[in-house]
Amino acid sequence: MAEVESFTLDHNIVIAPYVRLIAKEVGPKGDIITNFDVRLTQPNETAIETSGMHTFEHIFADLMRNQLDGIIDISPFGCRTGFHLIAWGEPTATEVAKVLKKTLEEIVKDSYTIDKVQGIAKIACGNYKDHSLHSAKEWSKIILEKGISDDAFVRNVV
Repeated sequence: MAEVESFTLDHNIVIAPYVRLIAKEVGPKGDIITNFDVRLTQPNETAIETSGMHTFEHIFADLMRNQLDGIIDISPFGCRTGFHLIAWGEPTATEVAKVLKKTLEEIVKDSYTIDKVQGIAKIACGNYKDHSLHSAKEWSKIILEKGISDDAFVRNVV
């Protein structure tokens, strides 16, 4: 049976919000892929409702890619507490945390409106009715107030 790293993480001792390096993988041709745990809420205490999580997914796919080179994918956790961020190369947890902070700061601006969220029309989204920019904005405020750490176990706010 394959060991899944996130299932071996003690979710009782992490302190969200944080960015944590999960793994660096080296491909057969030497390419490096880096996987991060981008945790927005405290596991087993809070979870972002699906409409807000879905909107975060669309926003992150756009705004974070514009700030951090090499992002391959940003995928939500099924538990709705955060995202996997997978990138080419070796960005650091600090770099990813700073990009996350800038992205959340953009979301909370009054000027960030629903028309700026890409891919939420019926033609572009498989569940276009399940979005909430209001939720994404409210969660962004909460996350920013707590601060984003580049360490899952010790508060080292960026």
